[in-house]
Parts: sequence; structure tokens; C-alpha cells
Amino acid sequence: MRIAVAEIGQETDSFSSLVTGLDSFEQYGLYLGDEILEKMPGVGMIGGFLEVAKSEPDAELIPIIRAWAGAGAIISTETLEFFEDKLVNGIKDALPLDGIFLALHGAASAQKDDDLEGYLLSALRRAVGPDIPIVSPLDHHANITKRMIDHLDLFVAFRSQPHDHVETGVLAAKHLFAQVKDEIRPTVGWRKIPMITPQDQFLTSQGPMKVWFDLAREMETRPGVLAASPIPMQPWLDVKEGGWTAVVYTDNDAELAQSLADELANKAWEMREQFWVMDLTPPGDAVREAVEGEGLVILSDTGDSVYGGAPGDSTCLLVEMVKQKITCTALVPIVDPEAVDIAIKTGIGNQVTLAVGGKWDHVFSQPAEITGQVTAISLGFQAWLQDRGFSDLGRTALIEVEGVKLVLLEKRSFAINQPILYTHLGLDVNEAQMVVVKTASNFQFFAPWRKQMIRVDSPGTTQSNLHAFEWKYLPRPIYPLDELAEWKAGG
Repeated sequence: MRIAVAEIGQETDSFSSLVTGLDSFEQYGLYLGDEILEKMPGVGMIGGFLEVAKSEPDAELIPIIRAWAGAGAIISTETLEFFEDKLVNGIKDALPLDGIFLALHGAASAQKDDDLEGYLLSALRRAVGPDIPIVSPLDHHANITKRMIDHLDLFVAFRSQPHDHVETGVLAAKHLFAQVKDEIRPTVGWRKIPMITPQDQFLTSQGPMKVWFDLAREMETRPGVLAASPIPMQPWLDVKEGGWTAVVYTDNDAELAQSLADELANKAWEMREQFWVMDLTPPGDAVREAVEGEGLVILSDTGDSVYGGAPGDSTCLLVEMVKQKITCTALVPIVDPEAVDIAIKTGIGNQVTLAVGGKWDHVFSQPAEITGQVTAISLGFQAWLQDRGFSDLGRTALIEVEGVKLVLLEKRSFAINQPILYTHLGLDVNEAQMVVVKTASNFQFFAPWRKQMIRVDSPGTTQSNLHAFEWKYLPRPIYPLDELAEWKAGG
């Protein structure tokens, strides 16, 4: 049983002014061939696949490529063509095959094609023909397109936010091996839902998202159902087939698959107003509340979520802290390679005045002038991060401005929202009163210290106010950007 293994993953923020090149993927470990089998056990969706493959004694694994870049801006044409070459030619060289495990994000967009996953799957299917099963684990913030449905035999999306990458890889792998052994015949039903919503209700442990995801889990207990995936597309993807999706796979029962997909879609539409309920605090009030808090207060910079694709250079909360002259310890990250370079040249122990941040996002943020002391410098740090494996933090510098411990990053590292960003520069998280995290939902890394969390109504390319963006490609009409007559799946 010859199974090819590959992963190409990135989540695109259409409103970022940056462009994602191959270097962003190299930052997290771009692996080819056997290096994948050496580096990926226990890590991500491929880690889940490898766990299942250990119990398949007849499985011969052919690793092709692993490329992951988290979330970021639109992917360059050269990068997409590199992936197409490595993936398609790698698969061709591996033929004959009995199956393909291809981990994807589902919301990647490139300059050449706004549906990166559909583009690669089309090219892959042309190379291998219609009979080799292709199964993918996906992020549930994917954007499902017709090409993806047409060229995948089955996919399984994340079941929780925060995500469990390994679990999803395990589920997808089990379905792939079952199909290769002719134990199942996946049949799909799917429905696009004309709606988008902000990130505020994306957690699956509560609210309307829990109700929707619980329905999918209940569907999977029904006879003949293989996988039910609610897909609330990440809300900063401006593409031609954008919108939420409901997808159900059954074992060779097309009518059941479609009826359940419609049921799942109608449930989302029924709750559409609930998904727009927000609990956000203005930046100034958020800082004042954090100062008065007890224990570590997490300030969620929702508008500048690096995990959602934002640049990570918003100065919104930094400006408020300096303006309010806070004296308690606040940990603040900002991505600014120019400022890092100046801090390094200034040297440890010296005072520096420089403009930080606001250099990439010129629409929602501006540079902030600060004066502080350079107290630590890292000329390059590599780490094995929780749930993500290898990450290159690049150069970083610590500037102290009264109580503010400002960490400047050279790169948009996944470590921007992890304690290691501060501890590797000699800081103690136990001494902090507040920490800015550039994510709207992945707070788990500070769980040992967290006493309170405040979602800040901050501006930026991942802000909750979706009306602030200029939408060019999203299909219209779509709720709530347009007046939309009553809609019903299958109606």
C-alpha cells in the first residue's frame, strides 16, 4: 500500500499589504522527502497521519513536501509555482500510488489564483487521474470551492477552536486507509452559505459555534455518515467563491449527504445574527481595566492578529500604555525589522528613540515614537514550539519604556503569542500584569498565568468590523454586507 504524504498550508489575509514568499514557509521548516518523516512525528496534521500509519504494517510512505506558514498575506506567484512543481512532480515520480494524504489549510490565496488549494488539487488530479484517493485534513476556517470538492475524495476539518491539528490528521488518515482498503466509498453533499461573520463567536466551546459544531458531531453518529464539517470561513478572505460552507460525507449515499449538508447549512443561517454578537472593549478602557486587574491580564489585539494574517505591527495598545504612563509590567510585541536593526546598533544599556510599528499596515496603524532603554538583544533564536514544531524567531530586541517591556521582532514568528518570546530575553512572565497577544482566540499558551482576558476592539486587517474593508471579489449579495432576502438551503 503506497501512500504519498504532503502538506502545503497558509491562511491568507486579503487585506494585508504584504506578500508571502517562500521565506515565510522556510521560517517554520520547509521539508522535502525523508526529512518529513524525521521532523514531523507528533507535529501537526502530518503528525496525526504518521500516528495512524504506524498501525498499518503494509503501508509504504512516500514523503513529498511539507510547507507551512501559518497565516499571512497573499502568496506570490513564484511561491505557488514552486509548490506546484514540487508537489505534482514529486507525486508523478512516486507513481504508482494507492492513496495521497495532502494536508491543506483551505483558505490560501495566491497572486496567480485566489483558490490555491483548488489550483493545486486540479493540477494534482490531472497528474494522477481520477482513481487514486486524495484525502485532506483542513482548517475549519477554510473557504470551500467547487474545485476542492471535485478533486478531493474526502476531507475532515478541525473540530475545535483552538485547533487540534494532530486529531484532525488522525481522522483524515483513518478515512484514507479505509478507502484504500475498499472499506468505504465517500460521497459528498455540500452547500455554500451566503454569509460571513467576524471572529468574535469563533470559539467552539460556547455560543452559537458550539451549537453548530455539536450538530455536526451528532450527525457523525448517524448510520452511514463518515464526516460532517461546518466551515465558518475566516472573515478576511476576499475571494470569488467566498462564504461559509457545510460539507457532509457519507458512505455511498448521495441523497443523505446532501440532506445533512443542507440541514447543517440551514442551522448556521438560522443563528446568523448570534454570530455577530461582540464583546469588545475600546483600547483605552482595556488598558485601564488591565492596570486594575489582579494577576496576568491578556489583552487580545483582535485587529492585529498575526494568527489571522495581520502584519503584527499595530501600535494601538502600545500608544495607550505610553499615554496612560502605566508603571506595572506590560509585555508587548511588535514586528518591525527596521526598529530591531536600530536597537541592535544602539546596543544593550543605551537609550534609544525610534519610531516603531505602523510600517506595513498604513491604513489602520501609524508608527509610534518611543524612548526607552535597550535591555536585551537576541541575534537569532530557533525553537520547537508547542503544536507547531520548528520556528525561527530571527533577531529580537527588548526595549523598556517605563513599565512597558516592548519586544521588537524581525519576523512574523508564531512565537509572537507564546511565553518563549519573553523568557528567551530574560523576562519572567510571573512579574507581568498584562500581555498583548496578537490573536483573537489562541490564548492557551499563557494559561498557567492567565487571570483575566479582555478582547480589545482594535483596528487592523483582522478587525471584527468587516464593514471597514473594501470588498472587491466576495460573491454578492452576502449577509450582512447586503440586504439579503430570506435564504434556505435546498429551498
